[in-house]
Amino acid sequence: MDGQWYDAEAGPLVRPYAMTGGRTKPGPHGVRFDLIALVVVDPEGAGTGDEALLGPEHRTLLGLCRSETQSVAELAAEADLPVGVVRVLLGDLLEAGHVRVSRPVPPAQLPDERILREVIEGLRAL
Repeated sequence: MDGQWYDAEAGPLVRPYAMTGGRTKPGPHGVRFDLIALVVVDPEGAGTGDEALLGPEHRTLLGLCRSETQSVAELAAEADLPVGVVRVLLGDLLEAGHVRVSRPVPPAQLPDERILREVIEGLRAL
């Protein structure tokens, strides 16, 4: 035996509360990240030199956001982290200026379905 006491099926060796420093809420401002909130790397934000000071989970989330805009739920799935942990880590990244978060348009502000159907019918008539 090579002294390895865990296997790939055991999952991460670091408990979620250790990744967040025991915090359960993102940032001091109490920012709330909906599952469908969209996260993108802020091109005008903190420099890449500052990323060396971040933890590995923070860097993973930044890497995922660099390739394309991702929702909080997608980030949690891709990083294989609990959503609560991802929310806390995103709060850190938002506060440090590494990412921007945008909320999708609420359904009440979307155009009426009737109007969209009329537009489609008008386009088909052309």
